[in-house]
Amino acid sequence: MATLQNIRNRGSLMIAIVIGLALGAFILGDMLNSGSNLMKPSQMEIAEIDGESVQYPEFQKKVEELSEIYKMNSQQAQIDENTWEQIREQVWQGYLQDNIVGKASEKLGVTVSVEELFDLVQGSNPHPIIQQLFRDPKTGGVDKSTIIQFLKSLETNATPEQKSYWLYIENQIKQDKIRSKYNNLVSKGLYVTSEEAKKSLEAKNKSANFQYVVLAYSSIADATVTVSDSDLKDYYNKHKDEYKQDKTRKIEYVTFEVLPSSADNSATQKWVGDSKQEFATVTDNEQYVNVNSDTRFDPSFYKKEELPANLAEWAFSAQPGEFYGPYFENNEYKLAKIDQFKMLPDSVQASHILIKPETVGSAEKAKALVDSLKRNIELGGNFAEVAMKYSEDGSKLKGGDLGWFKRRQMVPEFEEAAFSGEVNKLYVVATRFGFHLIKPTKKGKDTNQVRIAVLSRKVEPSTETYQKIYSETSKFASENQSLEAFNKAVVDQKLDKKIATLKESDREVAGLEQSRTLVRAAFSAEKGKIMVNNEGSSIFEFGNKFIIGAMTEATEEGASSFEEAKVRVDIVVRKEKKAQMLAEKLKNAASGQSDLASIASKLSTDVKDASGVNFTTFSIPAVGFEPAVIGTVCSLSEGKVSAPIEGTNGVYLAKVTSFVTAADNDLKGEKTRLAQALGYRAGSQVFESLKKVVDIEDKRAKFY
Repeated sequence: MATLQNIRNRGSLMIAIVIGLALGAFILGDMLNSGSNLMKPSQMEIAEIDGESVQYPEFQKKVEELSEIYKMNSQQAQIDENTWEQIREQVWQGYLQDNIVGKASEKLGVTVSVEELFDLVQGSNPHPIIQQLFRDPKTGGVDKSTIIQFLKSLETNATPEQKSYWLYIENQIKQDKIRSKYNNLVSKGLYVTSEEAKKSLEAKNKSANFQYVVLAYSSIADATVTVSDSDLKDYYNKHKDEYKQDKTRKIEYVTFEVLPSSADNSATQKWVGDSKQEFATVTDNEQYVNVNSDTRFDPSFYKKEELPANLAEWAFSAQPGEFYGPYFENNEYKLAKIDQFKMLPDSVQASHILIKPETVGSAEKAKALVDSLKRNIELGGNFAEVAMKYSEDGSKLKGGDLGWFKRRQMVPEFEEAAFSGEVNKLYVVATRFGFHLIKPTKKGKDTNQVRIAVLSRKVEPSTETYQKIYSETSKFASENQSLEAFNKAVVDQKLDKKIATLKESDREVAGLEQSRTLVRAAFSAEKGKIMVNNEGSSIFEFGNKFIIGAMTEATEEGASSFEEAKVRVDIVVRKEKKAQMLAEKLKNAASGQSDLASIASKLSTDVKDASGVNFTTFSIPAVGFEPAVIGTVCSLSEGKVSAPIEGTNGVYLAKVTSFVTAADNDLKGEKTRLAQALGYRAGSQVFESLKKVVDIEDKRAKFY
């Protein structure tokens, strides 16, 4: 099924966009044991969407199926945790679409017929996914014969995995079409009247130039504003809906970091130094470094000016086999040995032909094809013509010509052949991109260059160091099993206690790699208690850190209580009182005055100018977001000083100096523009709007 492989490669971007590929799996361990109470349906429920229960086994099965598609599409055998998380999120979004948009569409009778699906796959109007997968690179059009040939081969030669992959693509096409139909129904039901378009044109055409005086809220110190509890409660009771809160947990924790000791540092330095005698007897430096070093052998040759200063002078005054070091660099002890000197060009011009194994079916077939092309060219064939016909690289349009390039611009295997090979000779090289037929065509001036074999060893904590830090952590944990004891020990031992506020969906605690288990522990812990992991231990391990912590505060989703919202309410009420004080100050200064300069003089401030403001504007230049000021100015009479305006940053007085009127009278065009804007909003907001009227209980955090 080379065709399937080919369309996977050519369509990787589109498929990535459609299915959001990228995510990894947590294992529930004993939660799935046959005797566990969690096997009860209510306890295995991962979500409830519009009254429909979603069970963990069903959800996880879809995750596994999508992960297999991802592996096949990306040719990766393993998936990292971030990718698993993205896959789980993609499955979740699929459930939401099916149970929200899907149900809404079904009620309206919105479906995709067999005939429509046929047309979307191989008809006259193929879906964008099909266009991406089967586009002819030469014509830019869709190659229908390739589609038909592929579908026939799918019936006879495809593996179950390949069939599953194609069915997934078909389902994505079908679901996308249903969503498109539903969105179109909504957008077509929206209408812009001529009066709306007329008012919109008037608002756009009329721009104001104005002057203003502003007194900033920051000009009044918070301490000078008296706010009582009754003021705060009155405001809170009138605005309860504005003080919603998420379900959160606040944790306090200390970190015991496992860092290399001085003994570890000395031991690493000694190991590198002791290796010098053995390294000196080695003839194959590359093999020795790759077997013994923490960093692989670098096959590149370097000019003097390309080397670090500490190596440059030594390297070009030394002989092959001579050593430099041990020396310390980037947390590693290193020992450098001259491997080889060579006269090499600093730049090369070359052409190549690339054949990808996935295109022809296997690495063996790709190598055989490249060898065949090499023989053909050596017997008199034209390299450029062969490249244009067979190469799978962008350079094919130039007959494979890559132009001039310097060292370390190409992968090492390619670079070695291009720089070391003879001009106009052909070389077959395998890289991670596939098999290349390389032809060096010109070379720059040769310079003396050196290759250095570097044996390196990172300074890392030894087993003894690890055990020592773990023992200290265990001692702290065993002696401080209550929050009171925990806090006292932190003070007594002068430890750095950290605080974090977590949401249930957080994947990790900031600064602690892959710390999802700590987040889950916070939401299963009792307030004021030391947290424990799945094994019942109060010691958590993330990377090179041991963590011990307690859950100290908990908030539940919904309206905040007055005490929980008090700090936020205080900020708003204090600002309102400042606004009243500043408005009174401006009102007194403006009494009997129509000249802003005189008013500003009384207030010991300046008059500022702004221009080109209309109802479509949101910000005042050099000031920022001030919709109340802009709205007042646009409706103000020319030459009149406004009443005090309570803005975002302060309280304003404004005076329009002139209005500028544009001559855009295209009522039909404005009506079309507004209608298009409504249509775009419908497409992006339909799903979010439907979500608001559907009960969604997301319990994924219990399982992942």
